[in-house]
Amino acid sequence: MSFPENFLWGAATAASQFEGAWNEDGKGVSVIDVMTAGTNMKSRVITRKIDKDIYYPSHQAVDFYHHYKEDIALLAGMGIKIFRMSIAWTRIYPTGFEEKPNEKGLQFYDNVFDELHKYGIEPLVTISHFDQPLYLTETCNGWADRKVISLFEKYCRTIFTRYKDKVKYWLTFNEMNCSSRSFGGYPGVGVLNEGTTLFTQQVDNPQVRLQALHHQLIASAIAVKTGHEINPQFQIGCMIGLITYYPYSCSPEDNLQALQNKLLHNYYCSDVQIFGEYPYFVKNYWKKNDIHIKFEDNDEKILKEGTVDFVSFSYYMTTCTTVQNDKEKTKGNWVEGVKNPYLESTEWGWQIDPVGLRYALTELYSRYRIPIMVVENGLGAQDKIEVDGSIHDDYRIEYLRKHIIELEKAIEDGINVIAYTPWGPIDLISASTGEMKKRYGFIYVDLDDEGRGTFKRTKKKSYDWYKGVIESNGEILKD
Repeated sequence: MSFPENFLWGAATAASQFEGAWNEDGKGVSVIDVMTAGTNMKSRVITRKIDKDIYYPSHQAVDFYHHYKEDIALLAGMGIKIFRMSIAWTRIYPTGFEEKPNEKGLQFYDNVFDELHKYGIEPLVTISHFDQPLYLTETCNGWADRKVISLFEKYCRTIFTRYKDKVKYWLTFNEMNCSSRSFGGYPGVGVLNEGTTLFTQQVDNPQVRLQALHHQLIASAIAVKTGHEINPQFQIGCMIGLITYYPYSCSPEDNLQALQNKLLHNYYCSDVQIFGEYPYFVKNYWKKNDIHIKFEDNDEKILKEGTVDFVSFSYYMTTCTTVQNDKEKTKGNWVEGVKNPYLESTEWGWQIDPVGLRYALTELYSRYRIPIMVVENGLGAQDKIEVDGSIHDDYRIEYLRKHIIELEKAIEDGINVIAYTPWGPIDLISASTGEMKKRYGFIYVDLDDEGRGTFKRTKKKSYDWYKGVIESNGEILKD
């Protein structure tokens, strides 16, 4: 196989889906902390305030906060070299407006980083992963207010300074491009318009949402520049939720639509973060939709000076697009599309396409020519515990095996992929539905959809399989 010797095999999580301890040791309330549980057929509800009679999945999640030593030891047992995690902004600045950071929150992450380094694991830290302070939504309508830029800068400067010798790799915002669509309004930029109750049916104001996204892009550029000033050795990247769009047919109209969707929905943010300026197709979208983004005098200069060192992305599925309106639809990772007749789907309707990962990597690298990390990839499935306590998740092994083989082919093609961190190495709650039964992990957590269970960790069959992949640097995939 062609994986380089220094390839960063890893795993990925997010604080709001993993940590728990939502109100312990000074932590504030995040936008995710007021979202109820849902299902594939029933939307999560945004309650705006905490209702003591409602179960909120993020409040305890899988309790990494109190299990971090055990969990990191389990990750180390697989031999992972890099661990993607996020810092909860509300653990450092509970409302965002505090002048001094919360020391107990800072100390928690000191402890986590120290534990990771004890096993030789490199942290990869997402600074903001869909869990900004709820207070910013209540007082500023999230990133719609430009003042949030300076609050985020303060937060970044605090963690960059505190962890400048403990963290090398950073991501500014998770799946930033999701806010180019209405779905990302609340989790992505914290905008909560009047009338929004259901997570999947947010009341959208594109002018407000895209102005908020502009503020976030400015904040990302400032963070990159600030981080490099604090430690020039920092590697700071952007992160996009990448959806490969195939034309449903070979008609010119379907091909053009697929290309236009790809540009606008995949590259809206990364083009800005990598090239330092908005691309033509975004400006054209603004013009056609009567959107007027307000720029301050220095904004263009800030974007030019704050370009990232590498690009990262999540990859779960592909979708088809067509100008025909009578084709069967399918769901996916924050996007709907036309069902591809050549692909199978998960029980949540996400189409499985390993070759699409190679396709995506080829497209991404030919566009940007900078190092790439695949920072999310995995199969959400219901796992069955056998009588003897074992969990035979061969379906997950097969999913990951096929994707890693395509990843290796991409590296053979000459694409500079430096890391692979599959999603949810330890079972965590689903961001889209809040469910626990939609499991991704190599390690099972005894917890159900109502938050009941012992939190006991159990290795699945995929645990030893992934350990073998890492130990052999991909060589076992030949078998």
